Amino acid sequence: MDEKQKDKGYVLRKLFFASLYLSTFTFGGGYVIVTLLKEKFVDQYHWIDEDEMLDLVAIAQSSPGAIAVNGAIVVGYKLGGIPGMLMCVLGAIIPPMVILSLISVFYDAFRSNYYIAALLKGMSAGVGAVIISVVYDMGKNVVKSKDWINIVIMIASFCVSYFLNVNIIFIILGVAAFGFVRTLLKEGKKR
Repeated sequence: MDEKQKDKGYVLRKLFFASLYLSTFTFGGGYVIVTLLKEKFVDQYHWIDEDEMLDLVAIAQSSPGAIAVNGAIVVGYKLGGIPGMLMCVLGAIIPPMVILSLISVFYDAFRSNYYIAALLKGMSAGVGAVIISVVYDMGKNVVKSKDWINIVIMIASFCVSYFLNVNIIFIILGVAAFGFVRTLLKEGKKR
């Protein structure tokens, strides 16, 4: 086996075990995994820079399906192509499948257990804090870019979603169309 194949095998193993680890300890929904993906692939491995991670998360978020699996797909594909994507998806879906299978078998016992209910209430508070952290990290990068149009889009999107209860799909499609047109106009001016 040559050096390049060893490196690819190493990367694929790292992708699988990182996704397995993240998925095992991600409680409270897919948005929690965004912070963990950033910590693992940006801060720890330095395989992706922060701006690129935000782009990958935006793609994962705007695609149909669970954001944890979508995030695994885009990060895995970016780092390892189709094999990397498959390793990340496999690592991301094994823990929830096993945990949900076990919970469904013992559902009646869990449902009425006081300690399990208290544990879940405590976990929900922690998950709220992690989601606030994700919002802060993503919003900070938008503000740091000093592009006032992106800042206005971020604030307007929040207001339209929160106060007017507009479906998030329409917001994503609208800002995607706006971004597409804006990019075309910028490229046209450069030429």
